[in-house]
Amino acid sequence: MASPLSSYTHPLTAAQAEQLRQVLERDGFEFKDKPHTLFAAAGEKLSIAVYEKGPKVLVQGKRTEEFVRFTLEPEVLGEAKLGYEEELNPEMFEPHFGIDESGKGDFFGPLVIAGAYTDRETARALLDAGVADSKKIADGKIKKLAAMIRRAPGLDHEVIMVGPKKYNELYGKIGNLNKLLAWGHATVIERLCEKRPDCGRALSDQFANPSRLRAALGERGRGITLQQRTKAESDVAVAAASILARDKFVWWIEGASEKFGLTIPKGASGAVRRAAGELVERHGVGVLEAVAKTHFKTASEWL
Repeated sequence: MASPLSSYTHPLTAAQAEQLRQVLERDGFEFKDKPHTLFAAAGEKLSIAVYEKGPKVLVQGKRTEEFVRFTLEPEVLGEAKLGYEEELNPEMFEPHFGIDESGKGDFFGPLVIAGAYTDRETARALLDAGVADSKKIADGKIKKLAAMIRRAPGLDHEVIMVGPKKYNELYGKIGNLNKLLAWGHATVIERLCEKRPDCGRALSDQFANPSRLRAALGERGRGITLQQRTKAESDVAVAAASILARDKFVWWIEGASEKFGLTIPKGASGAVRRAAGELVERHGVGVLEAVAKTHFKTASEWL
């Protein structure tokens, strides 16, 4: 039996955010200060935050599903989606592979490509568990969801991690990130085809011309329908793949931080550059080949 929904997020317009504020005031929610939010409020067994970025609403607590179904959707969003995913997006419940990656925009760490096979039963189970695009989920919850996905009956998955040293070697030969991504996505699809030869469709986020990925597919993969689209993470199979990929990427970052006695930051910010400088100072410039993607501009200061 699926666990009750305890977390829900959805983008809002500025007008919808204001409408939600009025609804919460009317219903006696207690407002409180919270960083990076337009407002945050709490009620019985429920907390609601509307974040500046987006904006988007995050609903959490035991009454999440009740609030979304009977208040947020009819009074603010003006549409009923929760529980109607099969009617609104029937293709998502058909058997298919979802493919996604993590780490391509991060200076430190590996490139991870993952894939997941879902059908009607597993898609519903994942949605009920709160599986969504990994970029919308905190790392702590990513770990729990990834463990659940790996254990889910009937859900085959595949994960490829290209560590920095191998990544730099491959990038040196290929010279193009999209070609490297096409190779990784194609490899995951081929391996999933071995496990599920009856599956006829694969969906991934669009990172380049679809012909590039199709050209990289092997004999098994060439027989399936290949789809690429922007925001493919709205599909639950792709979302599951994104969580598996992110979990492996975070695992690597945590291990490297422990190994070098230094917090290895994600992304490509000023903190990343400072960490790179400290690593070079401690271990020499050669360390970057082992921990970072050296074609990034960040590395040009030392290489």
